Amino acid sequence: MNIAIPRPHRGELHIKEHALGFFKAQPVLVIAFILAVISAFVIPPDAKYKDYCNTTVLIQLFGLMIAVSGVRSIGVFDTMTGMILKRTGTVRRLGFMLMLLCFFMSMLVTNDVVLLTFVPLTLLIFKQIPDEKSRILTLVLETAAANLGSMLTPVGNPQNLYLYDHYAMDAGTFLRVTLPAGLGSLLMLSLLCLFLPKTACEAAAQPHTALHKPKALAYTALFAVCLCCVFRLIPPLALLCTALAIALLFDRSLLKKVDYSLLVTFVCFFVFVGNIARIGAVSDGISHILAGREVLVSAILSQGISNVPAAMMLSGFTDNGTALLLGVNLGGLGTMIASMASLISFQFYRKAEGAKTGRYFAVFSAVNFGMLAVLLIAAQLIG
Repeated sequence: MNIAIPRPHRGELHIKEHALGFFKAQPVLVIAFILAVISAFVIPPDAKYKDYCNTTVLIQLFGLMIAVSGVRSIGVFDTMTGMILKRTGTVRRLGFMLMLLCFFMSMLVTNDVVLLTFVPLTLLIFKQIPDEKSRILTLVLETAAANLGSMLTPVGNPQNLYLYDHYAMDAGTFLRVTLPAGLGSLLMLSLLCLFLPKTACEAAAQPHTALHKPKALAYTALFAVCLCCVFRLIPPLALLCTALAIALLFDRSLLKKVDYSLLVTFVCFFVFVGNIARIGAVSDGISHILAGREVLVSAILSQGISNVPAAMMLSGFTDNGTALLLGVNLGGLGTMIASMASLISFQFYRKAEGAKTGRYFAVFSAVNFGMLAVLLIAAQLIG
């Protein structure tokens, strides 16, 4: 007797493929949404929900995304890069220059934007340099530099922006925490550049593009407004209105380039953390685990869920914002998902001609876990 097994409908398969594709593309968003929904069953929606979301941070992120996308769209990064790379003459100097660019520029335009800019450029340059070991090490150092350099300013990455506002820090307090680690990181990165050979090379010539001055002025002004909002000199509403006005007047496509998935992820974590904080036993347990171990716990948690959600989840259970700030920034080192920006470099490299992903993973792990161990030990000794 044959039993007919019903086959999945083509439409059902199509939906499953889309769902799986969305999860692969936005795993943190999906997990954050699931956590928010589960927590909402424990703490049903009520009037207190409106106090969960930090709208100031959401507006600041939105404004920064518009400003950075605008600056990038008119070729400012390309022009700066071309001028600086003319000074390279060896593979070691090239790698050192690219590392410095990623380190210092990530302070202003976030680590992911820096890697989106410099990783493709690096791959293009190394098409003329048949040295796979140097290509991999340069990309790994660029990635670490972007993650570590971004810790030095509140606008360098999303977790800094959030923690700076959440704990109402001032610039002096922020720098006292991040500057020693940043300088130590730069020293280690510079020493690691010595592993690059002194082989002669020439950086690929970059085409010169004339800047659109009105747009350049507008986007620079918007970035200045973003900084004024971050340092609490103007209200968030003024930033929101300015960002929308500049996007609508100069380039409406910038509104499409905003990472709305990141903003929604923030909202989901706001809901989850807000609800968990209202569950007394759970809140007390997490607070007990964190007490006195904020740097280590946040760095470890970042290895599994990345440092942005780790910062948001743990901020509801500790008053030691400076230790948490240091921990999640150092926690961007380590695994490839510790900082989502690290995945940008890997995805670009994986698709490059002649890519050796196994070697890349080995070098990435050695550099990242090595630096993480040194910085965590130093933090414990100093702290």
